[in-house]
Amino acid sequence: MTASESLALITETLNNSRRAILRNNSKGFILWGVLLTVFSLAIYLLWHYTGSPAWNFLWFAFSAIGYPLANVIYKKDKNAPTNEIGKAIGYIWALFGVFSLTISMIAVFWVPMNLFLIIILLLGLAESISGVLLKNWPIIICGFLVGVGGAVTSCLLHTEALTLLFTLGGILLAITGLIVKSQYK
Repeated sequence: MTASESLALITETLNNSRRAILRNNSKGFILWGVLLTVFSLAIYLLWHYTGSPAWNFLWFAFSAIGYPLANVIYKKDKNAPTNEIGKAIGYIWALFGVFSLTISMIAVFWVPMNLFLIIILLLGLAESISGVLLKNWPIIICGFLVGVGGAVTSCLLHTEALTLLFTLGGILLAITGLIVKSQYK
């Protein structure tokens, strides 16, 4: 095998692996997008109709429900390749969860802050970085729209209407997953 044939084989293998990882990650984008949409709408409606922001504590159940569902979805796809890019994306989203949970706990028990602004920025950043690693423009663009659009909007909206930012973010996350899934059937 010549050096150019060897390089072509390596390139083809990496591209096939990236496509398989994208196809597999589309499930995660769809799952978390749908969950985010459902939770944010439920919290918005409960807060809106009762007038109580205490419904925001339901966000803590989001991860408790989402992570087991994600494990079920990813265990079904045992043939998905794993490489450093796939692992890095997993770490990015795990860090997003840890940052969001930690900042939320600090805001609830210690220093009040605009959680909507911070978490929507983190969400958009995590999605965009995932898109960069996967070399996928729809993921990068949707992440940018969620993060920057959400940050600007969070400064304009007040009370329970802020929860709708996460509804929009969830819809964009799910749409991203559907786009990626259709690209890499």
